Amino acid sequence: MPGERSQLALYMSLPILSWAFYDFANTIFSSNITTVFFPFYTNEVLGTNEVMQQVASTFISYANAVASFFIVLFSPLFGVWIDQTGYKKRFIVWFASCSIFFTFLMGILAEIDNNILVGGIPLSFLLVVISFVIAKFFYNSSLVFYDSMMGDLGTKKEMPLISGFGVALGYLGTIVGLLVYLIVADGNYHRAFIPTAILFLLFSLPLFFINKDNPVPKSERKKIGFFDGYKEIFKTFKDMKTYKPIFIFMIAYFFLNDAIATTIAMMTVYATAIVGFTSGEFIILYLVSTVASVIGSFIFGYIAKSIGARRSVSIVAVIMIIALTIGVFANAKWMFWIAGSMFGVSLGSMWVTSRTLIVEMTPDDKRGQFFGLFAFSGKVSAIIGPAIYGTITLTLAEYGALASRIAFGSLIIMTIIGLIVHLQVKSNENSL
Repeated sequence: MPGERSQLALYMSLPILSWAFYDFANTIFSSNITTVFFPFYTNEVLGTNEVMQQVASTFISYANAVASFFIVLFSPLFGVWIDQTGYKKRFIVWFASCSIFFTFLMGILAEIDNNILVGGIPLSFLLVVISFVIAKFFYNSSLVFYDSMMGDLGTKKEMPLISGFGVALGYLGTIVGLLVYLIVADGNYHRAFIPTAILFLLFSLPLFFINKDNPVPKSERKKIGFFDGYKEIFKTFKDMKTYKPIFIFMIAYFFLNDAIATTIAMMTVYATAIVGFTSGEFIILYLVSTVASVIGSFIFGYIAKSIGARRSVSIVAVIMIIALTIGVFANAKWMFWIAGSMFGVSLGSMWVTSRTLIVEMTPDDKRGQFFGLFAFSGKVSAIIGPAIYGTITLTLAEYGALASRIAFGSLIIMTIIGLIVHLQVKSNENSL
């Protein structure tokens, strides 16, 4: 791609704009379903007292862990599919459509009579949880191909700005998605599921119809078996000396994403059940956090371009540690307002800087494989983090709110470990 485009030309490029609108679309799912309304619904159905609130937290965390377990199984294969076929948009269309369908199904199943119980738990709730796990699996699957597509949209020097634009537009999607709250402000939070599915579909359409794949010629493709992705990962592990900075970052990202994924999944119940926010107050808090994410995404796109993605990730990790520490000890709403805003900045910025760092450090012919490995590292941590959180809240349920504070505190430890490991990464930041 000859020459350097102006920022306006970059952002208004149709392939980049439609690519970024998929960030807008899938963030509606992530925020509405994963972060807000599925936890609201779970706490509404199960959280009848302080002990049951901890049980509700356990259900939410374990459901997220199971969805992540399945993406861990398949993400190595996805990376091989990208490198061997060149198809990215095609897989995004299929996986996003499946996620949209099961999100729609969540809304239908939640209407089943709650008097039908299985082990003391409403059957409708269990079916919604299963649909949530499937919807989130397909949502996460689409992101492997979506993240890898970014490398086709511009030069390495443009990657921080493209990444920042995508994430920022994504968080604007959060604001649009949360308008669904107007429908469910009086409760019955399952009514948010179907409108969310419709919005997810609507804003995915630009990518579905505008972006094009650059398929590998059939004569150059190899037959792909299920375990080929794992074989490729094993071969890449053997070449660790060649790609050592990438592997160190994968380890660091494991711990950093542990805190991110768990906070995203649990912040709704933590803020409402532990800190005392009403559902309406939390929606406002989440909107403020989202605005902070948008601002952070743009700012850290420029910071990463100026000082390099590696150092930018370190700064973001420090912000996360401060935010989580305030959150653990928050005994007043104003403290959690600060924590939520700071976490919003770190959340958007971490995705911008980490995606940019992967593009910066990976060779072009292995980018799909390393984005698959990137997803693999992140999703393994997305199993461990929520599983640890849920186990703590279940084990210490009799202690009520203290159980959630201890579980939240475990995320600080994970982030500190991630930062320490990340500081060992050496990258050629001049390559940008």
